[in-house]
Amino acid sequence: MTKPRVSARIGAIAESATLAVDAKAKALKAAGRPVIGFGAGEPDFPTPDYIVEAAVAACRDPKMHRYTPAAGLPELRSAIAAKTLRDSGFAVDASQVLVTNGGKQALYNAFATLLDPGDEVLLPAPYWTTYPESIALAGGKPVEIMTDESTGFRTSIAQLEQALTPRTKALVFVSPSNPTGAVYSPAEVEAIGQWAVEKGLWVVTDEIYEHLVYGDAEFSSMPTLVPELADKCIVVNGVAKTYAMTGWRVGWMIAPLDIIKGATNLQSHATSNVANVSQAAALAAVVGDLSAVDEMKVAFNRRRQLITKMLNEIDGVVCPEPEGAFYVFPSVKGVLGREIRGKVANTSAELSALILDEVEVAVVPGEAFGTPGYIRLSYALGDDDLVEGISRIQDLLK
Repeated sequence: MTKPRVSARIGAIAESATLAVDAKAKALKAAGRPVIGFGAGEPDFPTPDYIVEAAVAACRDPKMHRYTPAAGLPELRSAIAAKTLRDSGFAVDASQVLVTNGGKQALYNAFATLLDPGDEVLLPAPYWTTYPESIALAGGKPVEIMTDESTGFRTSIAQLEQALTPRTKALVFVSPSNPTGAVYSPAEVEAIGQWAVEKGLWVVTDEIYEHLVYGDAEFSSMPTLVPELADKCIVVNGVAKTYAMTGWRVGWMIAPLDIIKGATNLQSHATSNVANVSQAAALAAVVGDLSAVDEMKVAFNRRRQLITKMLNEIDGVVCPEPEGAFYVFPSVKGVLGREIRGKVANTSAELSALILDEVEVAVVPGEAFGTPGYIRLSYALGDDDLVEGISRIQDLLK
């Protein structure tokens, strides 16, 4: 009997759907096709100059050419602790911070440190594609809790209670949300945090979009509103979205000391320290003001309203206006089964493929986020491309 070449653990991992769509769009564009990509959650703005200059200076500093502590540069860990207090009111010590290679490594570290085989993790859906894979890699079992536009894609304590079992160890909480843009109110955040405390659960809360909220929506940090949760809470964050630094790969996790020690031990064998030049750039970002994100928010808010309006003009498409992040998550259930240029798409995955083939616009199907019948589009691309891309979809589905 021939043994499989790839381990069952790794063979079970699904490719990142958002990165796959983005890669396909970029490959087609490189081949000369006029593809417009709504796939990746990546601001179209350059990283601010003062951050780039800090990286340039670090390149010339010989001490940055060497290994540094696996947990991160001490000055960056201190700055992240200060930034966390400034932005969310959550007081932590620098020793509770682990600097990681982007938010994805922070999540992987968190679940690997927290979970034993068979532990269950409550995961509201739609969810970002990386959450269930990181949970499964750690031997955990993601327990999906379905939400839809009728509740603004927000879960309830009643749903959480129904999904609770003796094996439940943690809850994944995300606000603002990728992929829906949903934002929980402070009262909702506090109530869910209190419920987690009462049930003795850990909470892994992803705050990467903390500064990207619009209108009357308000970001709330769960351990700030529920201080008694702090000893069982892991906060994941990073510079990617706030400072247009997706390619610099700097994130972090904030957690109780025993979790940070375990996660640091893991990282010391997996990757060692994050690239020092990137850490120097992140330091400049987190000690600086928020003017860069404030400028981006003006554009994102304009695009948010425009893309929602244009999508809702399509018969069969229902697009709630998102309150945060930079994604829309419209229902396309009213389009499925309809003949489109002689073809029929019966699923949102088939519809996404049809849109790419027919009008060369890349979107991510809802199947990637645990919720068929929807598509996700990022509005972090330029205004002209946004209008052109949605116009092509309008023409295709009219």
